[in-house]
Amino acid sequence: MRIGLVAGPWIPIPPVTYGGIERVVDSLARGLAAAGHEVLLAAPSESTCPVPIVPGMRAAAPHDMGSTTSELSHVVRAYEGLGDVDIIHDHTMAGPLYVHSPRGTPVVTTIHGPLNANAVDIYRAIARRAAIIAISRDQASHAPDVPVTRVIHHGMDVSQVPVGSGTGGYLCFVGRSCPDKGLLEAIMIAREAGLPLRIAVKMREHDEVRYFHEVIEPLLGPNEDFVGEVDDATKYRLMGGALAFLNPIQWSEPFGLVMIEALATGTPVIGTRIGSAPEIIEHGRTGFLGKTGDLAGFVGAAAGLSRAACRKAVVDRFSVERMVDQHIRLFMELIESGPAGGVPHTAHVHQNL
Repeated sequence: MRIGLVAGPWIPIPPVTYGGIERVVDSLARGLAAAGHEVLLAAPSESTCPVPIVPGMRAAAPHDMGSTTSELSHVVRAYEGLGDVDIIHDHTMAGPLYVHSPRGTPVVTTIHGPLNANAVDIYRAIARRAAIIAISRDQASHAPDVPVTRVIHHGMDVSQVPVGSGTGGYLCFVGRSCPDKGLLEAIMIAREAGLPLRIAVKMREHDEVRYFHEVIEPLLGPNEDFVGEVDDATKYRLMGGALAFLNPIQWSEPFGLVMIEALATGTPVIGTRIGSAPEIIEHGRTGFLGKTGDLAGFVGAAAGLSRAACRKAVVDRFSVERMVDQHIRLFMELIESGPAGGVPHTAHVHQNL
């Protein structure tokens, strides 16, 4: 197949540091190419993903993050450069609504964010002309009237992640500086458990900086080691040395990529039973899930979990090969059934996991 992938305009593919969606698009592009398909990627011009990039794309615009005009301009350029593909897989929100997409080319989009009221209106409209992928059953359950064609969990290239020893004697947290990610809760959990906490967070946007300075920074003491934003190699070393990874999220996260990254290093995850977490973490085997106030009590037991089992869970359930294979099967179905009017929506979501 000739497959067009559309990423967002704000972060290169792959990202240098933070960028979960961009990391998934990079893995998907590489995996599809390795499977023998032709991949054309519409992404910021300085992207280094080893597949052809659509000519004429602009450079990444991180300071325009969330800007409608930035995304629309990017989409126009992307679709102009994807006129000769068999299928378009779009990871933006505006792209699947673009009326000048190549005639006769089926479009599929992945929902990367929460299905709140505004997003539901948008994806109902998208569903008239494109197939929709959800990234977890929990995400899809929040809007049962949005027709989802597949649920496909994210995957990652485990071969690029070293297995850590877990002997660093600390807990760790990796995420964004915001209330939803549970950084405040992680600090309290580590203190209650009597273990130091190493913290690596993205802190670029105004709200992220303000939350850190107003809420987190005044709390930091000798028990916390603030590392800042890190690259992949540093992140995996940090995770791999930890006794456990803390993920006390405070919202229904559609898919917590950071959880499978931690498991890939062999480190069990302790987190709240919210959102997609129960689809990722096997309670008592690869980590522990519960209410925020109960999580410190799981730290001792986490030390006894098999790090090999944590790693194997990612190899078996969240590999890039599994993710790519499920996308290929869907793409072939969509090409066979044709563009708008032939989208194979289902009354009940395909589990396909």
